[in-house]
Amino acid sequence: MTRCNLIRCSAFAILSLVAVCAHTSEAASLGDVIRDVQPKMVKIYGAGGIRGLEAYQSGFLISADGHILTAFSYVLDSDVITIGFNDGRKLEAKLLGIDHQLEVAVLKVAGSDYPFFDLRQAATPTVGTRVLAFSNLFGVATGEEAVSVLHGSVATITTLAARRGAFQTPYQGPVYVLDAMTNNPGAAGGALTDMRGQLLGLLGKELRNSKNNTWLNYALPANELVEAIEQIKAGQARPSANPAKRPDRPLTLADLGIVMLPNTLDRTPTYVDSVRSGSPAAAAGIQPDDLIVYVDEQLVQSYGSLATELGHLDRDAEVHLRFMRDGILKEAVLKPNPE
Repeated sequence: MTRCNLIRCSAFAILSLVAVCAHTSEAASLGDVIRDVQPKMVKIYGAGGIRGLEAYQSGFLISADGHILTAFSYVLDSDVITIGFNDGRKLEAKLLGIDHQLEVAVLKVAGSDYPFFDLRQAATPTVGTRVLAFSNLFGVATGEEAVSVLHGSVATITTLAARRGAFQTPYQGPVYVLDAMTNNPGAAGGALTDMRGQLLGLLGKELRNSKNNTWLNYALPANELVEAIEQIKAGQARPSANPAKRPDRPLTLADLGIVMLPNTLDRTPTYVDSVRSGSPAAAAGIQPDDLIVYVDEQLVQSYGSLATELGHLDRDAEVHLRFMRDGILKEAVLKPNPE
C-alpha cells in the first residue's frame, strides 16, 4: 500500500467515526466506548517481513491472566512472538495452542489484572447492527498509538460453507459479513464490537473470492469460538483436519513436479525453486519463487510441514495449493498425471 493510500484509508476511518458522532446524541459516549476497548487490544509481531508477507497482526485479551485470542497465521510461526499493548509495553508471548478448523490461536503473556473481553458474555448482532472494528491494520500503530477503529454495520449473517466454492477456507460455519473495510493486512485477529463496546466476534483472515477477485469483510462470531478456546487453554486443542494415518501411496513433491529450495534450516521457507516440465505443477501454473502457504485447508510454514501435509494425501488425489506471488495470494488445483 502506498503512503497516499494509507493516508486516505486513515482519513476514511476518522471521517466514518465523525459521521457516526454527527448522527447520534451520544457522541461523547462513543469516545468512551473506544477508550474502554483499546486497552483490551494488542498488536502481534512475529514471522514475515519478506516478499509481501506482513510480520504483524491483531489480537485481544480474553482473560485477566494474559490469554490472547488471535487468528492463526504464518506470523505466529516464530521463535519470538512480541505483544504490543495499548500503553506501549511489549512482552513476549507463548503460543498455547491452535484450532486448525477455526483458524484461531491462543497466546499467553505473563502478568495479571489485564482488562479483557469475556467470550461468554459476547453479544449477538442482527442484520443492520452498527459495529466497530478494532485492529492493527497496515501496522501503523508501532508504539504507544492505539489500534485503528473502523465503523460499519453487519450486512448479513450467513454460513461460510465454501471449501470447494468461491472462498477456499477450512472454516465452515456462521460469519458476520460486514459493511466495513476490515479485510486489510494486519487486521486479522482484531475485535468486532457493537456500539457499546460489547464483543461480537473476531475479524477473519484475508479471504478472496476466486471467481470475481473480490475480498470478503467478515468476522467469526465469538460464541462459535468459546468451546475451542477453552480446549486450547486446557491443553486439549482439536487436532488438524488431516488424519494421522498415512495412505499406502503418499503424495510427494516429486509426484507434483515441484522442486523446493534446499532444506537447510529448521524452518526452511516453502519457496518453489523449479518446476518440472509436463508435471501437474506446470499444468497448474506453479512458478519458481512461489511461496506455498496452504495444502488444501492446512497451513504449511516450512519445508517439513509441507512434505508432511502432502504425505497425508494419496498419490492419485487432487491437491489444492494456495501460494503467494508478488504479494498476492493465488490458488491452483494440481491433478495427478495418469500412470
